[in-house]
Amino acid sequence: MNTILMTTLSITAISALFALLLTIADRTIGNYGEVSLTINDDKQFTIEGGNSLLSSLIDEKIFIPSACGGKGTCGYCKVQVDEGGGPVLQTELTFLDEEDLKNNIRLSCQCKVKQDMKIHIPEELFNVKEFEANIESITDLTPIIKQVRIKLSKGEEISFKAGQYMQLKAPLYEGNNEEVYRAYSIASSPMEKDSIELVIGYVPEGIATTYVHQHLQVGDKVTINGPYGDFYYQDNDREMILVAVGTGVAPILSILKWMKSNDIKRKAKFYFGAKTEGDLFFLDYFKELEDTLYDFEFIPCISRVKEGDEWRGFSGRVNNAIEEFIEDGKNKEAYLCGNEPMINSVIKVLTEKGMPEELIYYDKF
Repeated sequence: MNTILMTTLSITAISALFALLLTIADRTIGNYGEVSLTINDDKQFTIEGGNSLLSSLIDEKIFIPSACGGKGTCGYCKVQVDEGGGPVLQTELTFLDEEDLKNNIRLSCQCKVKQDMKIHIPEELFNVKEFEANIESITDLTPIIKQVRIKLSKGEEISFKAGQYMQLKAPLYEGNNEEVYRAYSIASSPMEKDSIELVIGYVPEGIATTYVHQHLQVGDKVTINGPYGDFYYQDNDREMILVAVGTGVAPILSILKWMKSNDIKRKAKFYFGAKTEGDLFFLDYFKELEDTLYDFEFIPCISRVKEGDEWRGFSGRVNNAIEEFIEDGKNKEAYLCGNEPMINSVIKVLTEKGMPEELIYYDKF
């Protein structure tokens, strides 16, 4: 009995000592005090050391894309750390190539602020804001795709370019014990500054898409931040080739709405691809645009047409349609949004037809 008691007391004492040592270490070794953070050589902040660079930036209302909520699993939160970042961690190497390492690129969620630090980020990220907003409407577009309209709080406005995206925060809910941000392209026009529309497809076991499709209700409060992205409408007089599959229609829709609102007189063709006719949506709106835009043609494409179907549009994938209908890529530019295989196949066709790759803008997901 005495032996058991002594063993228990010893374990308790060791545990208490270990906890004390951790506390002391946290207050001494982990106490970095105030440090200086210089951004782009001309913006300086005094911040509390010891946190990740990502969370330190968020504390200063500077938002960096981060779909995983800072857990080091998405690789989106890259920044250029010129001084004070310390050695690159093993957790970062999966997302950094040789060019990144050469240019001092780090994952801001893994890089700790332990000393004065100098970094560079794109200037446009200073325009990114976080908004507390309300769900105004949710519309089923297909059995697995929803249109979500989000109304900003009274008096707040958002400015973005047609084609950019926002991050939506998925909070804790039954079956999910982590908060994450996920990126969704804006489907509404930049002319609407007090609200945005998103087109969100369901991904089985996806944290954010499960939240949207199974838990989100009209009237709920949500957190969004943005805008982000270098995929957006370019102002010139070249003919436009627009291509999307599935939810990739969102930024294309925003671009077309922008063109309509501003009476932009450019020739444009939109190739919208899907597996079946039931996977297509907004068909009436795109048909309407053929009458209301300057020179616009809508070409829906179905890749799985069965015998007996009454489909009268193009049968095949979007790359097949482009190969058939576009003679050459001269004086044209392209906007592509969708999955990687689709985008790669379309880029191949367009470049073979003479379109310069630098005039092919795309957003892969």
